[in-house]
Amino acid sequence: MKLTWFGHSAVRAENGSHVILIDPFLTGNPSFTGSVDEAAAGATHVVLTHGHDDHVGDAVAICKKTGATLVAVYELALHLAAQGVEKVEVGNPGGTIDLGDGVSVSFVNAFHSSSTSVNGQAVYLGNPTGIVIEGLGKTIYHAGDTGIFGDMALIDELYAPKVGFLPIGDRFTMGAKQAAFAARKFFHFDVVVPIHYGTFPIIDQTADEFVALAEGVNVVVPEVGKTFED
Repeated sequence: MKLTWFGHSAVRAENGSHVILIDPFLTGNPSFTGSVDEAAAGATHVVLTHGHDDHVGDAVAICKKTGATLVAVYELALHLAAQGVEKVEVGNPGGTIDLGDGVSVSFVNAFHSSSTSVNGQAVYLGNPTGIVIEGLGKTIYHAGDTGIFGDMALIDELYAPKVGFLPIGDRFTMGAKQAAFAARKFFHFDVVVPIHYGTFPIIDQTADEFVALAEGVNVVVPEVGKTFED
C-alpha cells in the first residue's frame, strides 16, 4: 500500500486497483506546492470526513476530471452532487460502503462540526466523521477533525486499524497531548501519522510535541507530497 500526505488532512492511499483521496484540500493549502492533477492522477474514489472547506477542497473538480466516485455522509454528498459530481456513494456513521475488490469505507464517529458558508450563511452538511478503510493492505483510520473520545477504543476493537492519521493541531481538533494519549491508550497502530497542523497560524505548526509525547508509538512524520509504503 502506498500512502502520500499532502499537508493538512489530505491523504492519498492506493494499492493498484484503488486510488483513494481523503479530504483533498490541495488548492489553497499552504503546505502543498505540487500539482493538483498529479496528486489526483488515477483517482478512483474521493472520501470526505466532513464538509469544511479545508477538507472538501478540490473534491468536486477532481471527481469531474477523473470520474472518481465521491464517498461522503448524506447531506454533504447531496450538496456536492448539486455542484456536478456524478458518481456518489452516501452513508452515515455506523455504515460501511463496499468499493469493490474487497475494499470498503466505514464511517465512524468524530466530535467536530460540518458546514460551509453560502452567501455569508452557514449551511449544515451532516455529521462529521472519521473513516476506516479496509482492503488496501493494512486497515487505515483517518480520524478527520475530532476531539478525543473514549469510544475510540471501540473503533480499535471493531476494525483494528494499523495505520492511523490523527489530527494534532489543537483549537479545532485534538492537540498534541490528546492525540498522543489517544494513540497510546486506545489504539494498536503499527504506524501513526500526525495531520492537521502547520498550515494556518492559528493551529500548531510542528509535530514535535506530539512526537515527544507519543512515547512507545511508531510515529512517522512524512515529507509533504512524498509517497511512503506500509
